[in-house]
Order: sequence, then structure tokens, then C-alpha cells
Amino acid sequence: MSTELVAVDIGGTHARFALATVAADGSIELGEPATLHTRDHASFQTAWEDFARMQGGSLPPAVAIAVAGPVGGEVIRFTNNPWIIRPALIPEKLGAARYTVVNDFGAVGHAVARAGDDHFIHLTGPETPLPASGTISIVGPGTGLGVAHVWRDGQGGYRVQPTEGGHIDFAPLDTIEDAILARLRQRYRRVSVERVVSGPGLVDIYEALAGMEGRAIQPTDDKALWQLGLSGDDSLAAAAVDRFCLSLGAVAGDIALAQGASGVVIAGGLGLRIRETLLRSGFAERFRAKGRFSELMAALPVKLITHPQPGLYGAAAAFASEHLS
Repeated sequence: MSTELVAVDIGGTHARFALATVAADGSIELGEPATLHTRDHASFQTAWEDFARMQGGSLPPAVAIAVAGPVGGEVIRFTNNPWIIRPALIPEKLGAARYTVVNDFGAVGHAVARAGDDHFIHLTGPETPLPASGTISIVGPGTGLGVAHVWRDGQGGYRVQPTEGGHIDFAPLDTIEDAILARLRQRYRRVSVERVVSGPGLVDIYEALAGMEGRAIQPTDDKALWQLGLSGDDSLAAAAVDRFCLSLGAVAGDIALAQGASGVVIAGGLGLRIRETLLRSGFAERFRAKGRFSELMAALPVKLITHPQPGLYGAAAAFASEHLS
């Protein structure tokens, strides 16, 4: 018998909703997602009610919520979003007798564990599917840098572990990255990898490169820089994007070493957006460049997940693991 639920993926700017169906065999189907702006709704409950109206006024009495932040405790707060969620009140406020609340990158971990091979493209390493056993490291650049891992038991079972791996120290590998680190140290007492390997990090990379060349630049935001860099319309912005890809490769390799990975997945909306650039960049070389462990790194399959809604899909998968296993 199948189970219907509402899958929700809440970030600082957007809240995405979709109806989901979990079949008896564990397969998951998502309905057409609806994206709501958090600034347009006073609370999660009013956004929920808005989505209910879109669906004709009623929703299934089950919900899976992926949230961009810690999920423990009695109150869930968002860094860039004034909403508050009290999990204990979900049955009363939403009419959902069964619910699951999961960290957003934990949801991505569930998506990686359950998505079919057709939802991944190859980046580097052996052109084989992700292994059915062992640890899969997941690294996702976006507004920040998400890191998680999935452990597979070889028999279809798995466990997801979200981490705060995006906050390990940034380690420069050449003089250009020395300059990037020096610039960031003027602003932050401690420089983590997500200060560089994230969407906003491109601004600091760009400005550090400009400083090395003695260029005067106009302040700009990361979205504009990504457009300039990916289009090739600005050679300095393009160099910053290339440098970002190098740093992402180095960090992904470090995470894989630390977690004892048997495979690696790059996730996040930014990863999907720059997939063609990643394939042409020095990402793969930097991923493998781990000295005595270079051969080990070269033996790891590295993929990019291309599922259009991994947060929603993963939230539904987390619900299935908690309530239907």
C-alpha cells in the first residue's frame, strides 16, 4: 500500500512544497513542486495553508520537512528567515499526525542513497556506479558548504549522517590561495572552507585576484560574478570561477580522506549549475592531488547528483525511513 505525504524543503529565501507518494516497494514519486517566498508569508503555517489552497484545500496527514539548520530541540529557528517551527505542534497546527523533520543536507544524503544511477553524472575517477557498500561522502556548495555522508550496508540499507564539515579550516595550496586566505583573515578571525567554497565566496576570490594584478574593481555581488565568470564575458571572473573549482576539488578530496569514502557526490544547486565548468576545470586534478594517497583518490568514483529536487525527494525518503521501514 502506498503512502501520501507533503514534502517540504525550507531555506532562507524559498520554501518548496510537493505532494509525494511512497510506494510499497519504497520508490518515491514527487508531484509538481511549488516554490513560495518566505518573505511573503508570516509563518510556516500560513505558507502551508497557501500550498493547501493550491491543492484544492486539503493535504495528506503526513509531512516531511527539510530545514536549513539544526533540527534538535523544541524550537527550530532559521538564520535568514524569521519563521519558527515547533515540531511538537506540527500535528495540531498542520493536521499531520505523522511527521519527520530533517536537516536539509541530511535530506540530500537520503536523496543520494535512494536516487537511481540516472540521476548522477560522472565527474572523475572510475566510470562505475556509486558502490553499494561503504561510505559515500557528499559535498554541496551553495549559500554555504554542506557536508554529509551516507553509509551503505551492501544489502540496500543505509544510514545518513549530516555534519558541519563545511566549517573545517581552509588550507591554501599555492600562492594564489595564500592571497585569498590573507584577504579573508582581514575580515574573519578564523577562515573556514565555506568562506571560499560557496556561492558568496566567489566575491573574495575575485577581489583577491584583482588585488594581485593591481586592478581597481567595482563592488559586485556573487550572482553577477557567477554570470560573468560562467559566460566568459569577464576574464578575471572566469579565473575566479576556475579557482573556485580547484578549491572545491581539494576540499572534496579532503572530506573523502577524512570520512574513508568509497565514493563521492557533489550536490547543491551551485554544483548542478556549474557542472560543465567542473568537467573542464582542474577539479579532478585537485581532488586526486593528495600526495601518497593520490592512487587511492584516483580509484574513487566522483559523481554529481542531477535530481531536480533532492531536498524534497530526500525529505520524503527520510520520512519513509522513519515511518515505513
